[in-house]
Amino acid sequence: MKIDINKILVYSLGCCMLITVATGCSKYLDKKPDNLLTSDMIWQTRANAEAYLNNIYGNIQCPTDDYSVLGASDETSCSIAGVNVRKMISGDWNAQSYYWSEWGTDYAAIRKSIVFEENIDKVPASALSNELKAQYKSEAIFLRGWFYWKMLRKYGPFVKIDHTLSLNEDYNKYPRAPFDSCVGYIYQLMDKAASGLPVAWDASANLGRPTKGACMAVKSQVALLAASPLWNGNTKLFSNFKNADGTALAPLQKDDEKWKRAAKFAKDIIDANTYKLFTNLDEGDAEFEPYLSYRDLFLTASNSEIIFSSQLNGTAAWSGWIWGLEKRCAPNPGGINMQNATQNVVDAFYMRNGRMREDPLSGYTETGFATADDPDKLGASKDNTSRGYKKGNSMMYVDREARFYVAIQYNGKPVLPATTADDKNYFSSDANKDGYGRAEFYYSGLSGVKINGNGDITGYDALKGVNPASNIRNEQVGYRPFIHIRLAEIYLNYIEALNEYDPSNADILKYLNRIRERAGLPDFETLYPSTVGNQVEMRKVILRERQIEMCFEGDRYFTLIRRLMMGDTDVKAIYRMNVTADDGGQGFGFADFYQRKLFQTRYWSDRMYMFPIDQSDIDKDNAIVQNPGW
Repeated sequence: MKIDINKILVYSLGCCMLITVATGCSKYLDKKPDNLLTSDMIWQTRANAEAYLNNIYGNIQCPTDDYSVLGASDETSCSIAGVNVRKMISGDWNAQSYYWSEWGTDYAAIRKSIVFEENIDKVPASALSNELKAQYKSEAIFLRGWFYWKMLRKYGPFVKIDHTLSLNEDYNKYPRAPFDSCVGYIYQLMDKAASGLPVAWDASANLGRPTKGACMAVKSQVALLAASPLWNGNTKLFSNFKNADGTALAPLQKDDEKWKRAAKFAKDIIDANTYKLFTNLDEGDAEFEPYLSYRDLFLTASNSEIIFSSQLNGTAAWSGWIWGLEKRCAPNPGGINMQNATQNVVDAFYMRNGRMREDPLSGYTETGFATADDPDKLGASKDNTSRGYKKGNSMMYVDREARFYVAIQYNGKPVLPATTADDKNYFSSDANKDGYGRAEFYYSGLSGVKINGNGDITGYDALKGVNPASNIRNEQVGYRPFIHIRLAEIYLNYIEALNEYDPSNADILKYLNRIRERAGLPDFETLYPSTVGNQVEMRKVILRERQIEMCFEGDRYFTLIRRLMMGDTDVKAIYRMNVTADDGGQGFGFADFYQRKLFQTRYWSDRMYMFPIDQSDIDKDNAIVQNPGW
C-alpha cells in the first residue's frame, strides 16, 4: 500500500492527543491503527519525512481572523452580526460552544512532533544525512514547545505529554500539570531545540523555520505571562483551581523574581545582537521615513526585525486567510468593511510631535476641516497620506504620528488596496471621484450605514498589514508575511518587566525611545520628564506604547488578559464615530459624524480570562479539571 503523507488521518482518544486531520484532506483513508504513521513506508524516503514535518508546521495558526484581532479586545469590532466573536463579547458561550477549539488540534500537532522525533532516524542515511536529521528533530521540538506555549496562553495549565500514547492507554491517568511546571517544560523544550538550530538561516527557502532567537523569544513570551498578574499570585481567581487529587494548578504566592526572569530572557535576545528594528533605509531608500518604515515592516518577507514568521505568499483576497485581510479591512464597495478599528485605539496614537492626544500642548483639535492640500504636511510618503492633511479631512486626523496612518483607515483617507485612479474611484460616490478613492464611512457614503444597512461600523477600518500593491477590485493581493514575534515586541517585554522591579533603570527609556524613534517621535523624557521613574505612570506609558506598536497583531487581547485589565471600565466601553447621524448629503464635511458615541459596553466575566476546555475533551479524560467558572 502506497501512503500519501498528505492524506493520513490519525485517530485518537483522550485529550484529543491522538486526533489530527491532515491539511488539505478531501478523503480519509480507511481506519487504521496508529502504527500507520510509524510504518517503514513513511520513513523510507526524505520526501515523505520532510512532508510529515511540513504537515506539523501547517498546524501553526496565523491569528489573522480569530477573536484576538476581530473584536475580543477594545481595539476592534466585527461588523458582521452573529459571528462567534460577537457572541463571545456578549457572554453567550460555554464549554460546549467550541469557539476556536484548539485544545485537541494542538495536541494533535504535539503528537505529530513526537512521532516525528521518534522515527526520523529510520530514514536511510543515503536519503537523509545525520546533520539534517538532527536539525529536523530540533525543529519538531521547537514546534512542540510552540503549541504548548499557545495552549498555556489560552487555556492555562496543560497535560504534559512527551511520548506517543497507544490506543489502549488509560487516558484518565493524565491530569493537568501545575502552571509553573508547564512553564518550566516549555523552557526545557526551547533550550533543547535551540541547541540544534542556527542563529540565522542562509537562504530564503528557509523562511519560516525557527532559529535560536525564536526559541529565546518564546521563552520571553512565556516568562512575561508567568510574571504578569493573571498567573503571579492570583488568589481571587485560582485559590480553588486544583486537580482532583488536590494538586494546586496555579501559583498563589506573588513572586517578583518572575519579573526579573522575564526581563532577563528578553534582554538575552537584545544582547545577542541578531535582530534590529526595520526601517525603510533597509530597502535602499536614501532618507529615513517613519511611515514607510512601519508600513513595510509587515510587507517584507525577510527583514531584520522578524524573529519568527509564517510565509503567506500567494494568498488570495478571499482564500488563504479566511475572510482575506484585504477584503475584510477594505471599505465597501470593494471590501466588506468587517474589521473595524475602534475609537479607543484611534485615541491612543500620539501626535506627530510625540505628545499624547489629550495633552493641551499636543496641538490636537477635533473641530474644523482641512481647507486645502498642504504638501509640506503630507510628508514624503509614496502615497501622500502620511500626515492626513488632505482637503476636507477632519482636523482630528491631521498631524498624527506615522503609525496612525499605517494602521487606521478613517473617513476621507484614500483607500490603499487599489492601484489605479479608476480602481480608486470605484470606492467613491460620483461627487467624490477624483482619483483618490477616499473611504466614505459617513451615513450616505458607499461604506456608510444608509447604503449598506449595517449599523455596526465604527467609522474606521483596521489597515495595518494591507499591501498597497493589492487591488481588491480585481481580487489581487500583494505579498506579506505573518509575523509571530518581532524585536519591537521583545523591547516591550523587556521594559514592561524591568519597570515592575526596577522602575528607575535607564534601559526603560532607552528601549522605549528606540521604538518611538522608528515611529518618528522624539524621546519620551523630553516631553514628559515627570513620568520618568514613576512606576505606575510609566506602566501606563509602556502599555500604551504596546497598544499602538502592536495594534491588530493579536497582542492587545492577550496583554489585557495577562494584566487582568479586561474588566476595566474603559476597556469594556467601546466608542465609535457618530456613523448613524444622517449627513443630509454633506459627506466628508458633516461635522456631526466626528462625535464620539458609546457603541457598546461589552460583557465581561472573570472566568473568561481563560478559554474553557471543550466539554468533549473533558469527557474523554476524567483526570482533566475544567477551568474555573466554566
